[in-house]
Amino acid sequence: MEKNNLKAWLYLLPAIAFLGVFMVYPLIDVFIYSFEEGYNSASQTFFGVGTYNYSYVLHDPYFLQAVKNTFILVFITVPISTGLALLISVGLSSIKALKNLYQTIYFLPYVTNTLAVGLVFMILFKKTPYTDGLANLIISWFGGGSIDFIGGPYWAKMFVLCFYTVWVVLPFKILILTSALASVRQDYYNAAKVDGTSKLRIFTRITLPMISPTLFYLIITGFIGAFKAYSDVVALFGTDLNAAEMNTIVGYVYDMLYGNSGGYPSYASAAAIILFAIVLTITCINLLVSKKHVHYN
Repeated sequence: MEKNNLKAWLYLLPAIAFLGVFMVYPLIDVFIYSFEEGYNSASQTFFGVGTYNYSYVLHDPYFLQAVKNTFILVFITVPISTGLALLISVGLSSIKALKNLYQTIYFLPYVTNTLAVGLVFMILFKKTPYTDGLANLIISWFGGGSIDFIGGPYWAKMFVLCFYTVWVVLPFKILILTSALASVRQDYYNAAKVDGTSKLRIFTRITLPMISPTLFYLIITGFIGAFKAYSDVVALFGTDLNAAEMNTIVGYVYDMLYGNSGGYPSYASAAAIILFAIVLTITCINLLVSKKHVHYN
């Protein structure tokens, strides 16, 4: 038994070394940086140790705006994208002819470059001297006025960002849920039909419980992915996200390191640790909820 355990640890050693070097060590390093006040990356010196970096970040209006944007993005896009993906997946599962073709079409946006898709969305919604964009054209058909979705009011820009985020993450969720639906045993459905159970009750009592682990996985990864949003926002609103009031927490960290206000690794580290704490807290809450609502076979 001990020989087998030793062999197992030897097999795991490369993965453990990789995780230690590229994940655990950087996390510890960032945690240390976050308490070093006045850290100078050029001279590798600092003048004190304390919580000033956290105090500065938590009182920085740009960071508070980034937190607001990130939370709005997370709590709008994750439920909507998961619900739409489930609805589309159920529809695809009921289609026998051309099912594989429809799955491929839905998955195509996922393999398209994120920045390229963001630029296309910007063109569709951007208001220029030559055109108001496709979105405003559709609005005008219903008698609405022209809206500057990219450089206009905050709610319009947030709408574009949420719409874009849902559209980008939808293909992956559809693929995963379609596979989960296909794995549900047909015996359960046959037994329910014999008993005369309605389709709605079959869905709520058989389908949802059976695919609940997959749904839980998509919700967790959806939350984490939305909290890491940055490149999507840059593709839509450019690099000066603070001026556009559309920055995210990851964008704030990047700006503190490399942006116009860059050169402050201590502030960036403090913001990164705060983001880590937020994601960890929400993940733990989801894990507690899953114990009551997720059914593992």
